[in-house]
Amino acid sequence: MDDVKESCLFPERDRVALYEATTPGVDPVAWAQEHADRLNERLTSAGACLLRGFDVPDASVFSRFVRVFGEEMAEYTYRSTPRSKVGDVYTSTEYPATEIIPLHNEMSYTTSWPQRIWFYSAVAAPVGGETPLADSHAVYQRIPADVRERFERYGVRYVRNYRPGLGVSWKETFTGMDRAGVERFCDERGIAYEWLDDGMLRTSETCQAVTEHPVTGKTVWMNQAHLFHVSNLNQATREALLELMAEEDLPRNAYLGDGSRIEEADLKAIRDAYDAEALAFPWQEGDLLMVDNLAMAHGRNRFEGPRELLVAMTGSVGGRPASWGRK
Repeated sequence: MDDVKESCLFPERDRVALYEATTPGVDPVAWAQEHADRLNERLTSAGACLLRGFDVPDASVFSRFVRVFGEEMAEYTYRSTPRSKVGDVYTSTEYPATEIIPLHNEMSYTTSWPQRIWFYSAVAAPVGGETPLADSHAVYQRIPADVRERFERYGVRYVRNYRPGLGVSWKETFTGMDRAGVERFCDERGIAYEWLDDGMLRTSETCQAVTEHPVTGKTVWMNQAHLFHVSNLNQATREALLELMAEEDLPRNAYLGDGSRIEEADLKAIRDAYDAEALAFPWQEGDLLMVDNLAMAHGRNRFEGPRELLVAMTGSVGGRPASWGRK
């Protein structure tokens, strides 16, 4: 690796292996083909790999880089946030720049998740816009034992209401499907659904709170209760929505798997654990980031100015059957 220097971005925790090109014009695709075994090894041990200073002029090079590792890129079906497709990859979540996206593991609000998440910084924001990462096993360990026990016993129930103009519609979430296709999708995955009189769709799915990493065997925190829960909204938005509609009609919300409410103190403990484990670095234009989606959560900080981050998902890992929520 004469033209690439290897180090670690957060050496005190051995998180995020860093590969910096030391000469201009290094092709990331050719270099990854030669060093794929090392990148796979460090992805497992460090949770993520950051390639910096390589020649990445556009999204097509990003796509070819991802394909070096042998997995087809997945479609964002059953998505929970708005995105746009760019070739065969996607934009990162299209939320206003003033909003923070809390740390989370991709699609951990269901029972099947991508194994890896890939990022390409096409345009780095001049201020903010970092994609913080957090060790999912360390987050699990930081959460108080009594909170972990409640979540592990019951799991998390996600209730979603899809209506145009408020959150993502069912047609955006279940891309390319008609009503019959949505019903088949839900039936196959054990998702309860109900078509309401106004054409709105309501779904409810009870999923895991934790899972075991398939390679390391570590227990990882694997849910989005803190993100889906109504308390994740700022107070003004939350109050405005609850004046307009009943709680069960909110665009999304989270409960324990038996349908009981999640205590605010438990959610605070979870958020505090994520905050304590958060690791952030400023993006540079052309950066490529590989993330083990079970080992590391990711989020987004507020930013100013232009920012373009593209995303891809590969692989598929499934959790246990949806049998939580039974006393």
